[in-house]
Amino acid sequence: MSIQSTETTQGDGGHAGGPSGVHPQGLATYLRNHMREFGLLFALIAIMAFFQVVTGGTLMRPVNITNLFLQNSYVIIMALGMLIVIVSGNIDLSVGSVLGFIGAFAAVMIVEWDVPVPVTILASLVLGALIGAAQGYWVAYWSIPSFIVTLAGMLVFRGASLWLLEGQSVGPFPQSFQLLSTGFVPDILPTSVTQGLAALAGSRNFNVLCMGLGLACGLAIVWTGLRDRARKAAYGMVSEPVNLFWARNAIVVGALLFLAFKLSTFRGLPNVLVTMGVLILLYAFVTQNTVIGRRIYALGGNRKAAKLSGIKTERLTFLAFVNMGVLAALAGLVFAARLNTATPKAGFGMELDVIAAVFIGGASMSGGAGKIVGAVVGAFIMGVMNNGMSIMGIGIDYQQMIKGLVLLAAVIFDVYNKQKQG
Repeated sequence: MSIQSTETTQGDGGHAGGPSGVHPQGLATYLRNHMREFGLLFALIAIMAFFQVVTGGTLMRPVNITNLFLQNSYVIIMALGMLIVIVSGNIDLSVGSVLGFIGAFAAVMIVEWDVPVPVTILASLVLGALIGAAQGYWVAYWSIPSFIVTLAGMLVFRGASLWLLEGQSVGPFPQSFQLLSTGFVPDILPTSVTQGLAALAGSRNFNVLCMGLGLACGLAIVWTGLRDRARKAAYGMVSEPVNLFWARNAIVVGALLFLAFKLSTFRGLPNVLVTMGVLILLYAFVTQNTVIGRRIYALGGNRKAAKLSGIKTERLTFLAFVNMGVLAALAGLVFAARLNTATPKAGFGMELDVIAAVFIGGASMSGGAGKIVGAVVGAFIMGVMNNGMSIMGIGIDYQQMIKGLVLLAAVIFDVYNKQKQG
């Protein structure tokens, strides 16, 4: 796959404009050609509606929605990095162990060595980058399969966590460190005003900042969509029917405002949600609108063609693993802050949830395809399923089997679509 073909695939959904461009398609044709993207959105809505009904409304309570974000924050953070790794044609099995090791490292520094929290956070992120660099070096410059290198890393850092903690839990952490995961952004209006709004909303609290940011994000989504549509129309490349465009945006913005309202009536914006939002926007921009993003897709699509095109494939692969190490370290800090302790078993099996989220989100097993939004939606599908089944009292044994079947179904659906289009 050439760089040009990759840009076409990522930019316009696979519809290359000829001399007269691409004009809006019929609704049925467009949905059929974009079954994967819309299938994800419909699947998430259907899963949330199902668990909302069977849990008697518990799933959508403000406190549970907040917990849903807190419980899945570290999975989503690592899914962003894992998507980059998988798109480049590799995989990282060590992220769960790196998460646990970084949490143990931070606990020893803060609790046992009395190192200041900011210094600990910086040191942990640097250590995560070094871990990613160590693994990426063997994959990129020695051509050792990433499966083998990161499998070794999984075992090494699992053992390193046990060694560092001496088989015991270390904690608790100071309040300043716990704010990474359990803190909330304070409101901007006086308490008297928020109390009046809370009474109108029929709740004890109402966070104006949270609701305002939700409205701003909704407007930004619509404005960005209109701008992209106008830019494509200028080149005769519009392919999405206008009715579907507005329906899709209405669903997304409506869901965003609903979540913002629910969070506003509890404690507002969790700190970790702000962190996740910034990272999602950053990585979505890099992968879709920058040269390095297009080169990563070209690398995964056809490594030899990318190298012949002048792309430094080894350096890109190396940087993909460094990036993954940093995000795994950040997730380790968030996870430790949420538990308020570091345990030898932290992160055990978490790499499977991260990889499953990316594949459910539409990433290709062979590399070269996948989107940040898809990985985030895939992570939320896994999170909602975990949360909903726990509320229903379904045992962990059945939960694991159900998640495995969902992952298998997603991969089968991906392969079926490719064969059908091919």
